[in-house]
Amino acid sequence: MKHKVAIPVSNDCLCQHFGHCESFAVLETDNAQIVSETYLKPPPHEPGVLPSWLASMGVTHILAGGMGHRAISLFTEQNIQVIIGVQEKPVKQIVNEFLQNKLQTGKNTCDH
Repeated sequence: MKHKVAIPVSNDCLCQHFGHCESFAVLETDNAQIVSETYLKPPPHEPGVLPSWLASMGVTHILAGGMGHRAISLFTEQNIQVIIGVQEKPVKQIVNEFLQNKLQTGKNTCDH
């Protein structure tokens, strides 16, 4: 199965503050294998911008530490599945755990 997974990144690891990350890692997968990895600078942070921007690239999943309820709704409207509570780890480790159904999540780290 093919997926296109986006992860907010700072210092080569998942960034817990979703809307203020340095970049987004966008990884394409096929048959539980990573086939490509791209890092993109996000547009300026404004409500509603990131969901449409990532959807325009064909992203199917967002893996994040935390996210506000409104942002989750906006991603859902774009048919992007949101997985929150992901711990800060290197990007490829997170995606491999996700692909192997071994990704452990905790509570939403967003406090607003």
